[in-house]
This record gives sequence, C-alpha cells and structure tokens, in this order.
Amino acid sequence: MTTTARRKPLLSRVPADFVRAVLKGHSSLGLAFAAIIYLVCLTGSIAVFAHEFQRWETAGAPRLTSISPDAVQHALEAAIARVSGGAEHAYINLPTPDLPQASISVEKDHVQHGWIFDAAGNLVAPGDAPFSEFLTRLHINLHIPGSWGIFIVGLTGVALLSSLISGLLAHPRIFRDAFHLRLGGSRRLQEADLHNRIGIWALPFHVIVSLTGALLGLTTIIVGVLGMALFQGDTAKVYALFIPQAPKDDPRPAPIIDLRPMFPAVDRAAPGGRTDLILLEHPAEMGGAAMFNVQREDTRLSNYDAYAFDRTGKLYHHARSSENNLGERILGSIGKLHFGWFGGAAVKIAYALLGLGLTYLAAGGVTIWLARRGDKRNPAPGLERLWAATVWSQPVALAATALATAAALGGVSKQALIMIWAAVTLIILFSALRVEATALSLWLKRAAGVLLIATAPAHVLRFWPTDPVIWSVDVGLMACGGVLLWLARGAVVPPVPARSR
Repeated sequence: MTTTARRKPLLSRVPADFVRAVLKGHSSLGLAFAAIIYLVCLTGSIAVFAHEFQRWETAGAPRLTSISPDAVQHALEAAIARVSGGAEHAYINLPTPDLPQASISVEKDHVQHGWIFDAAGNLVAPGDAPFSEFLTRLHINLHIPGSWGIFIVGLTGVALLSSLISGLLAHPRIFRDAFHLRLGGSRRLQEADLHNRIGIWALPFHVIVSLTGALLGLTTIIVGVLGMALFQGDTAKVYALFIPQAPKDDPRPAPIIDLRPMFPAVDRAAPGGRTDLILLEHPAEMGGAAMFNVQREDTRLSNYDAYAFDRTGKLYHHARSSENNLGERILGSIGKLHFGWFGGAAVKIAYALLGLGLTYLAAGGVTIWLARRGDKRNPAPGLERLWAATVWSQPVALAATALATAAALGGVSKQALIMIWAAVTLIILFSALRVEATALSLWLKRAAGVLLIATAPAHVLRFWPTDPVIWSVDVGLMACGGVLLWLARGAVVPPVPARSR
C-alpha cells in the first residue's frame, strides 16, 4: 500500500532566503512610512463620519429634507449680492439623508464665502464647518499647500499596499495561523500575533482602502501620463473625458442665471433621482452655466448622473450612470469605496472599526521592531519615546481641536485648528526628550480621554441638540474618551527623566 504525501500550501514552499529578504523589505518600508501611514489611517477612520461631524458643528442650522427651486434661486441671488463685484463660481449643496441642510458657497478671487439657508432661501448662518474641513483635509493632503500633500498621501497609499503584499509574502504560515494568538507572554510575540491576525482578518478592506487611496492621491500623475500617451501632453483633454466643458466664454455682465426652469428638466431626465449638488460657472455672466449632480436610486456605487445647462436652460451635456462602461463605473466608485460613504450607518461604523485596525497595524509594526531590538539586547529608548509620542500625540491633538470647536462660542477657523493641532503635536514630541515611553503613553491616553469626555458637555452647553445624530456624536466622543481612560487604568506613573544611554 502506497501513501501520497500531502502537498504543502503554496506560500509554505517559498524559499527561506526569499522570506528573509521580503521581511527585511517589509520592515524597511513600514519604518520609512510608519508615521504618515499611521496619521492617514487614524484620520481616515474618523473622517468616515465627516457628514455627522458637519451636522454636529452646525447644530443650530435648520434641518431640511427637501427644498423648492424658488428657495434655491433666492439663496443664489442673496449669496451673490453679498459678494461685491460678482462671483466666479458657486456651489449649492441640497439636503441629503446624511446631511439634511442646504448650503451655498460663492467663490471670488479664489476665496470662498459660504452660508446655510432655510426653506425659504434666506441665508441664516455661516456655512463653515472648520473641524470637519480640518479633519478631512488632514487626511487628504496633510494641510500641505498645492498638490504636494495629495501626492504624498497617494505615495503613502502605495507604500501601505506594498507593505500588505510584502507582509503576506514574508509570513508563509499567515493563513494557516490565522487564529493563533500568543497572549500574555512575550510582548514581542503578542504584538506580532495581533499584527499578523488583524492584517489577515481584514485583508480585503486593507487592500481596497490602500488601493483607492493611492489612486485618489496620484490622480494628477495618472492624468499627466494619460495626457502624454493619448493627447501629446494636453491634460485638459483628459479632464474633458470626465468633466463637461463650459459653454463658450462670454464675460459680459448678465442677470443671475435662473435655475428654476432647470429643475423640472432634470426631473424629466432622471425620474426618481435626487439632486445633491449644483455647480455654477460665472453665474452673473452671459457665458454662465449650471451642472446638476443627481443621485439615482439603484444599487451601483457609481450611481450619479450629471446634467449641464447653459444660461438659457438648454441642456448641452449629460452623463448617465446607467450608460457608463466598466471603467467609468470603477472611477465613479473609488471615492465611496475609500471613505465608506455607501450603505448607511452600519457600513460607516464597520469602516471606522476596520480603519482603526489598520491604524493599529501601522503603529504595531514599529512597536514589534522596537521590541525585537530589545530582545536582542540592542534597545533604542530614544526611538521608543519618540514613537510613543508620535502615536499618542495625535489622539490628544485631535481631541484638543474638537474641544476647541465645541467650546468656541464665537466660532473657530480652520487655520486656528491647524495651529492647535500643530502646537500640541510639537509640544508632545519635545516631551519625548525627557519622559520615558511607558509614562508618556499613559499620560497621553489619559489626556486624550479627558479632552474627549469634556468635548461632549461643552458642545451640549453651546447647542442643545434636537437631532439624534448629533446626540450620537456626543455620546460617541464620550465613549471613545472612556475607552482611552480604561486603556490607561492602573497606578499613576509619574513622568521620570529618561536614563541616558
């Protein structure tokens, strides 16, 4: 009787030298981008709830489920009247289930002025949501001017995707050991098991988020390559494939474009659709135009139609999602897939939790590397202090900006929030010069927890919310603060000077 040897899984047959080389590359790549990957993942996990935070910031604004064309026209005329000398662009956001309010933003000389308007079209409150904008921009471009920030974040997405792939190749037994956890023993082994298990359990999510983030961040380069390959370097022709061109430029002054006849035309073209956004080009000039973005009620992620009208109300461009080819559907789905803005609250909560898991991967990789050095009797206490400060400075800094937003009765600007975030981050990083990593982590967890818990009552004292979503944000902030305080439970460890080595 003969027996046939069981074949080993494919990954387990990878040569040991190859595994060691890939593991070295995985560690080097992770260390090089660790801080940025951590920050982008942390802010992305929170930015999933950007619309909820915007409702939280504008708790006193009127809540609407629909708006009439007359009210939209009145708001447009009132907003342009407040900007002397006309407007170059205008953006009108109409009520949606996620953000049940109407707002308008008018741009002149590259400066935007925004307001929230009521059911009659009256401008009733400033349209700024500084914390929401600060948070999303920190995730999208790190508040770096121009396209450099977006480019850096795009490269971070590439680095994260590469780390995921190299992590799989560097651990041939990762699938077989998917439920193997060594808890309570060696810190390095415990952290390594958690790192590997979280990496494999949520691998589809990690790949989707990193890939879509890379594509969104590197759009400028992708468009440039397509322009060189297809249109002799003319990138305007590439953008024209996706964005309708405005009518012939005619800067002669004219009455403000009348949107009211366009609403029924959109209803006829997209029955059952919901207009979320109206973009206007030169609304007070003869060459003015308006484009309506309409969400269709179907199961596709790329379910937006676009209808563009000239000032006479003539439809000169339309793009229906039902007519998109596969490539256009993929492009139209990238943003929703990346931010989790589909499927309602359940998907957002899942994205936030999975995003925090990815954040833990970014932080844990460096922790494992530092623990491995300690096991080899080559500790790096200075790097341990710096990494502890890097990781826990961000919850503290973000919580400080949230508290400033909730407590600032006179309002707070996005620039002020950037300064608060930067100042808190720098102070904590400098504190790593003198405070041990364990004590520093403990105190920073407690500081973040206290700030988050204080934010909720500060917000309630400023606005007594009538919106259950706003209450859920306040409760969520207190819950997150409570979790951080629970993580920092135990005896108080006072900061002590770091030992010189």
